[in-house]
Amino acid sequence: MSDQANRFLGDTIGRTIVKLLVVSLIVGFVMSAFHWYPIDVFYAIQDFFRELWRTGFAALGSVGRYLVLGATIVIPAFIILRLLNYRR
Repeated sequence: MSDQANRFLGDTIGRTIVKLLVVSLIVGFVMSAFHWYPIDVFYAIQDFFRELWRTGFAALGSVGRYLVLGATIVIPAFIILRLLNYRR
C-alpha cells in the first residue's frame, strides 16, 4: 500500500506533504501581495469566456498578433543559437 502511494505521489507521503505546504505558503504569500483570491480567479475565467462569447471570438485575433510579435525575437534567436552550436 505504501509503495503504491509513493509511486502515485512521486515521493514519500511525509515529503509530499512538506512540499505542498511550502508551495502553498509561497503561492498564498504571492496571492496576498497582489490581493488575489481564489474566487477572483474563478470570476476572471468566467469573464474571459463571457467576453469571448460576446465578441464573437474576435478576441482570439490578438493571439495571432502576439504570435508574430514573439516570433520576431524567438525565430532569429533560435537560428543564431543553432548556427553557433553547429560549429561545435
